[in-house]
Amino acid sequence: MLRSPVPLLVALLAALAVLPAAASAKYDVRVGIGDQNVEIFEQPLFKAAQIKRVRYFIPWNAARNRGLMERARTYVQQARRNGVSVFVHISTDDLRVRRGHLPSARGYRRLVGRIVRELRPLGVREWGVWNEANHASQPTWNRPGRAAKFYKQMRRICRGCRIVALDVLDQRGVERYIQRFYRKLSPRLRRQARFVGIHNYSDVNRKRTTGTRDIMRAVKRHVRSPVFWLTETGGVVELGRSFRCSERRAANRMKYLFKVLRKYRRQIDRAYVYNWFGTDCKTRMDTGVVNADGSRRPSYTQLRRGLTRFKR
Repeated sequence: MLRSPVPLLVALLAALAVLPAAASAKYDVRVGIGDQNVEIFEQPLFKAAQIKRVRYFIPWNAARNRGLMERARTYVQQARRNGVSVFVHISTDDLRVRRGHLPSARGYRRLVGRIVRELRPLGVREWGVWNEANHASQPTWNRPGRAAKFYKQMRRICRGCRIVALDVLDQRGVERYIQRFYRKLSPRLRRQARFVGIHNYSDVNRKRTTGTRDIMRAVKRHVRSPVFWLTETGGVVELGRSFRCSERRAANRMKYLFKVLRKYRRQIDRAYVYNWFGTDCKTRMDTGVVNADGSRRPSYTQLRRGLTRFKR
């Protein structure tokens, strides 16, 4: 006996109805941009990308410098006017290798506290304790215990804020640094130090995930449910002798970044591509997705393509 085609037709229509939703579903990883230039907010290509989150790093002792603080305030205010939230990351006062001054915990609380009190009323609720803490350009590179003290101070300075407790580069020895950092925290603070930043340039630009994976594993030995942010990532156009100037290679690595984000979408909550403006390969490091004059690069095209499947 032939069955009525009506139930089958209803089932088929129901199945087709969910296809647009599935096709338009976005991965639950929010992608933003890291850049120091306030001009970014007026860039047509930036506006077209509909970026909603940016990262801005600032020297720990910037409160002593009126110009630096004015620049930071202007940046945050411009971001807010354009509907963009700012994640502020504390960093060294001198990016030359082993030249930056390492503050005491008391000095950190006093001067970083002034930065927080200046920018928090402007809407900054997300803070990083110390940028790329394990790299030699940062005075914390061999002082994970001091970095842990800074985390304690930031929690006192900015109660109720979302805090990236530790931020590390995917380089040799990073697992040991992570271990020493967490061992300096009490069990209660260890549980609360859930947000961890990763700079995974090496992985993305060598098309691998070993460094990212090892950092995640090392953190999970100390934190039950960590949340990872790629605080700096993206395709490198030029980096000294390691990567000769190539916009094409950088675009290819930008494409690979989104593969990494898909692979670790359950662990990575956020990613900040660094950075927006390039230097036209006139400096030692160029990671820009657009040229110095704001014109597009191949990396920008790959960024826009990747963003279609990710949240802002």
